[in-house]
Amino acid sequence: MKSFKFPDPNLAPADSPCVIGGNLSPKMLLDAYKSGYFPWFMQDQPVLWWSPDPRAVFFPEDVKLHKSTKPFLKKYNVKFSQNFKDLITLCFNQRVKNEPTWLSKDIINAYINLANLGYANSVEVYDEDELIGGLYGVMIGRVFCGESMISMKKEASKVALYTLAKALMPYDFIIDAQVMNPHLKFMGARNLDRAEFIKIYKDKINSDFTLNFKELAKF
Repeated sequence: MKSFKFPDPNLAPADSPCVIGGNLSPKMLLDAYKSGYFPWFMQDQPVLWWSPDPRAVFFPEDVKLHKSTKPFLKKYNVKFSQNFKDLITLCFNQRVKNEPTWLSKDIINAYINLANLGYANSVEVYDEDELIGGLYGVMIGRVFCGESMISMKKEASKVALYTLAKALMPYDFIIDAQVMNPHLKFMGARNLDRAEFIKIYKDKINSDFTLNFKELAKF
């Protein structure tokens, strides 16, 4: 199967895409992630591949548990990759109601394909039997590349992120959060210069370590 050669991410523009075009096949997506890139484009655009500078990242031990979130750790039930399709569809349906979104049916299908191959994973938050939020991303080596999160009820996405961080902490992971925003900063993300980020990222993503995401133990 043909491999896709992405440029050195350290040479990419700081705040615009570096590569334009290609497709969302599993092979190209995995080559992109392994090279330090991720896709981010609107529905009327070609596929755009980014490696921004700086890069937002969570070290699992830094993810904050705020006082307002604590009661919901017991109230909600968290599952790992038990219903990826419903979680990513929930993200899409909620976002498309409120604003133009980079999430599309093509993105949904592409990441469902990655989930079927074991690379894309979801953290799902339930209130009794109702799916009320969570997050999804791509896991390779010791990196979880976060893609989107959603809350339909209070604190659901925070519960998902904190639970993921606690579950990954024993395994020396980082969580790539891509581009900083106030919510990520509030939860403990930090910005790293791209060169520093890529050095850490490449070391961890090229690890031979494998983890059965569905069997992650909750704290």
